[in-house]
Amino acid sequence: MKQANILLVDDHPMLRKGVAQLISLEDNLHVIGEVNSGDEAISFAVEHVPDLVLLDLNMKGLSGIETLSALKRANVSAKVIIFSVSDNETDVLQALKFNADGYLLKDSEPEELIEKINQAISGEFVISEPLTQILARSLRPQQQTNILQTLTPRELENLKLIAGGKSNKEIARKLGIAESTVKVHNKNLFKKLELKSRVEAAMWAVDHKLSF
Repeated sequence: MKQANILLVDDHPMLRKGVAQLISLEDNLHVIGEVNSGDEAISFAVEHVPDLVLLDLNMKGLSGIETLSALKRANVSAKVIIFSVSDNETDVLQALKFNADGYLLKDSEPEELIEKINQAISGEFVISEPLTQILARSLRPQQQTNILQTLTPRELENLKLIAGGKSNKEIARKLGIAESTVKVHNKNLFKKLELKSRVEAAMWAVDHKLSF
């Protein structure tokens, strides 16, 4: 069985030793190195090419996010999992933004930690169970209220009238503007809502319970 090489990056030696000891009990996992800073992590990963980096979020010097970003820029092929005490939504979303391969909490059960490490090595994105709601929210489409705020009052009027079955000519007459202006407003709102046709616009308005 091929062993997966793991680099531990944490500025707390006792925690590193504890995780290393846990990993050493697994036949398919091997701690190839332990470092206590982001700079050391980058140098080590470039030279030794681990399969996975377990990376502390809050360290002196380079933060976990800065180290993650640097590892990605250096084209390090290792999977990188942020390993943190923080369940703060901003921290989790920052890690996702910089293409972390996972985000695990330090209070994870030992069995869960090993399971998630193996999943990450296999190519899966991993996240601690208490954080799954944050992930779910980040993957949802932009909320209706936020989307509507991107529309100008006139674009919103156009959308309501389109949903009400009005033609461009009828909209122009009702709003007292040129038909060409209506078309410009429609083009803008279609782009903002990522729609391709008047039918899609009408369906979007109905789906979002937009009164007209």
